[in-house]
Amino acid sequence: MSDQIRLLLADDHAVVRSGLRMLLQAQPDMIIVGEAETGQEAIRRVAELSPDVVLMDIEMPGMNGIEATRRIKANAPASAVLALTMYEDDQYFFEMLRAGASGYVPKRAAPDELVSAIRAVSRGEVFLYPSLAGRLVQDYLRRGPAGEGEPPGDELTPREQEVLTLIAQGFSNNEIADQLVISAKTVDRHRENIMRKLNLHNRVDLVKYALRKGLIGLEE
Repeated sequence: MSDQIRLLLADDHAVVRSGLRMLLQAQPDMIIVGEAETGQEAIRRVAELSPDVVLMDIEMPGMNGIEATRRIKANAPASAVLALTMYEDDQYFFEMLRAGASGYVPKRAAPDELVSAIRAVSRGEVFLYPSLAGRLVQDYLRRGPAGEGEPPGDELTPREQEVLTLIAQGFSNNEIADQLVISAKTVDRHRENIMRKLNLHNRVDLVKYALRKGLIGLEE
């Protein structure tokens, strides 16, 4: 199947990788193209294999998953990183997001939640496990209605605000294009303009900005 999601498993525990392999190989739209036991190996394997999604453990020998994620996103931005970890404390959660991860799922999550997360980040969306998503929202809202040095929202055109809102709600480029009756290429150009104007760097930043500005609500 040509449109299969190509996965790289990065975890230092062979038993964990084996369980993931059994689960994910059973999905008709997924294929495991490689595995890694360390952060350094994950970086090498991403360079060799160009996976769509990297399932990244945080605590691995040598280089940890946070630093590996940072380097992968610098060298291969098209590969999405999904943190799959036993750690649910704020420090690891926020550090992985800052490093460029597109999602964060605890290992206690149900198998169907992990599968949904992989599909979401492969589409360019952000997936945050519900109990952790609330922390992101609350942390950002605590910073107040306007962050220091934050550009005003009125720098955006009305169409850019529409695109920003839909991005923050989790819609893909193609879905946004369909809703606004424009091309996906135009959506991508609007996204680039939004990020440049607001000095934002990824979809997580866009979601947090949209929350701060009231473009989306907590229930979304």
